[in-house]
Amino acid sequence: MKIVFANSAWVSAAERLILRGGGWQSVKLRVRFGLIFHPTAGPVLIDTGYTPEALTGERRGRMLRLYGALLKPELNAAEQVLPVLKQFGLSPDDVRTVIVTHFHADHISGLSLFPKARFIASDAAWARVKARMPRQNLRHGVFAELFPDNFEARLDGLSARRPVEAHGSIPGGADIFGDGSVIAVDLPGHADGQFGLLFAGLDRPLLYAVDVQWLLTALTENRTPGFPATLIAEDAGTIEPISAMLRRFMTAGGEVMLCHDPILTSYDLASSNPEAG
Repeated sequence: MKIVFANSAWVSAAERLILRGGGWQSVKLRVRFGLIFHPTAGPVLIDTGYTPEALTGERRGRMLRLYGALLKPELNAAEQVLPVLKQFGLSPDDVRTVIVTHFHADHISGLSLFPKARFIASDAAWARVKARMPRQNLRHGVFAELFPDNFEARLDGLSARRPVEAHGSIPGGADIFGDGSVIAVDLPGHADGQFGLLFAGLDRPLLYAVDVQWLLTALTENRTPGFPATLIAEDAGTIEPISAMLRRFMTAGGEVMLCHDPILTSYDLASSNPEAG
């Protein structure tokens, strides 16, 4: 099973906002999405990264326009989701599954590009999205206009998937494909319903931990950012216990990958093509 990650955009932030004890210099963060080539499920996306739908799309509401103006993401044209698929000879219709790790804009903005895909996501988190008023969803970082109109009809919830037992320091999770190759692991703290993906069958187990931290350094050096970064967390109190769990996983020989860390990994598309991303 092949796993590739691409960088949809860059977002700049002052280091001290994403790393405790950091300086005021700007750090250029990646906004990754992933592509799994599964032997039976075929090409499967992990999120979609930022796409023009979130930054210039006509359906954007006033708050989503403000969000884009404040964060100022710089789209990476070469590694937008559609050009990346094209590199592998794929079209949007070839993607029948998109794993949605959580519902923030930089993870769901391109869902409407895949009209034939089913969406694997937290059905519990989706139920809470539906139950909230629009203003409440905005406080949770959820912009409803980015969901396809028929999202719920195409949702395959995690609760229906086979539960699996703990893998070392990583607690049990949900078996995404029913073959043990990809396990959804609950990673609360950053966003409602956030889960990561454990690839336990690799020579070195990999956990894509999404947005548990922005920087791997914050995780490995126990430098979790404090106020004001914690203001945007769904449950700031769980971030450090989850980070400690990931550190134990790495100590035992596992590899952790984050959505926004700027350092290239062996799974990044740009690591095999330095001119990309």
